[in-house]
Amino acid sequence: MVIAAFTGRYPRAGITWPTEFIDDPLGMRLLLGLRLPRVIAGVLLGAGLGGAGAVMQMLFGNPLVEPGMIGVSQGAGFGAVLAIVAGAGAAWQIQISATICALIGLAIAYQVARRLRFGGWVLRLILSGLAVSALFSAGIGLLKFVADPLNELPEITFWLLGGIWNTNWPGLLRMAPGVIVGIAVVLAGRRRLNLLTLHDRISFSLGADPDRERLLFLTAATVPVAILVAYAGIISWVGLLIPHAARRVFRADAVISVPASMLMGAAFVLVADTFARTVVSGEIPLGIVTAFFGAIGFIALLLTHNIRMTK
Repeated sequence: MVIAAFTGRYPRAGITWPTEFIDDPLGMRLLLGLRLPRVIAGVLLGAGLGGAGAVMQMLFGNPLVEPGMIGVSQGAGFGAVLAIVAGAGAAWQIQISATICALIGLAIAYQVARRLRFGGWVLRLILSGLAVSALFSAGIGLLKFVADPLNELPEITFWLLGGIWNTNWPGLLRMAPGVIVGIAVVLAGRRRLNLLTLHDRISFSLGADPDRERLLFLTAATVPVAILVAYAGIISWVGLLIPHAARRVFRADAVISVPASMLMGAAFVLVADTFARTVVSGEIPLGIVTAFFGAIGFIALLLTHNIRMTK
């Protein structure tokens, strides 16, 4: 976080010594008003997405599951785009719309999976999630088609690429509470995740209520993702790659892997965002950078070692 805060293109490209900001009023305003909230936003973004990916991969017992797989990211994206097209100018309106649609997407996928009559629970939830994701993706495409091509469409297109370039203290303070609460709930109950990775009959015999606790963890992971998507757009690969890396470096025990996924996700997003805003004179959208390096990292993980899902 310290390195990211003092890295940029002012007063010179690269890392700037803290003493150079002390005697520079403009530099101090840049550091405290722009870079510091952006660094904090990057930490919350990476921790929220990394933790959500770890929770979902453990609950579903599938290493390919991430928030976008069960309709959460696409639902949040649809809600945000819908708010933009409807003329909602306030950031809190976009966040509320995104959160509601993300929860609706999760609820639809959950209910459809319960009503399917073939396959196991994991297979049914993933299939229903894919269908819900496709439905919301189609909705985003329709909204882009009817959006104002001069004002709304460019904003939607650039927002969908992902980025935290517009971070400031008021926006951060609106986004942070919901994300922090979701992260705190997951961290507080992470020991129960190990029980939920077992068969439902076994976890029930050990004192867990699989359906209720699974729904609680899914909700606690979904709300931060929805808020983050509304705030920063769709940032891909963090929720998929980082939990794999955390299990590789540490182990699959949720007590260790969940907080490790949050910390490694925060570090990954910070590095990617610092790269995005410093490598060129303009700024590369963060979603492009995370997708590029995330895909490379995931391929490397697949080629070098088997992926573990249990302790």
